[in-house]
Amino acid sequence: LEASANTNKNLGNSLEKLSSGLRINKAADDASGMAIADKLRTQASSLKQSISNGNSAVALVQIADKAMGEQSNILDIIKQKLLQGATATTSAKGREAVAKDIDKLMDQLNNIAKQTNYNGQTLLQASAASTDSTTALTFQMGETAVDVISLVIDGVGSSDLGIDGATGVSADISLLDLALSILNAQR
Repeated sequence: LEASANTNKNLGNSLEKLSSGLRINKAADDASGMAIADKLRTQASSLKQSISNGNSAVALVQIADKAMGEQSNILDIIKQKLLQGATATTSAKGREAVAKDIDKLMDQLNNIAKQTNYNGQTLLQASAASTDSTTALTFQMGETAVDVISLVIDGVGSSDLGIDGATGVSADISLLDLALSILNAQR
């Protein structure tokens, strides 16, 4: 009778191992092995999440890069407009038209900085309400507090060029000063 009970118990354990695919299903099977297996499972789960965090960080940086590339294109156009307006052959009305074009381009530059985000996190300025251009981000890449990657994104807005408000080309700043500000901001 006892041999039959042991056989049934062993058969039950074997079926449990077969059905779960694991050699250790409970602490009674192998207590130290169970502890090691649990630690390894937890570690594998953490590493999977770290990989996911890394992929999210790459996507975030790609979005910021594309937005800053578009800002760079706008700055190139502004430089071209400034050179167009700075020449003696451009009339006063022509300069006014150039100034209006530059104001519109500056609005686009600011809109890109304000609206570029990843999952609600603004990327090219500190927040949607702030015009501070620096955004500091931290990505958890492992199990411990020191397993992080930190990233600072320094976007460009009109305030970084020394221009406040929508009227970027005003009496306060000449076209040549504005051109120098833009050239310095791109370096």
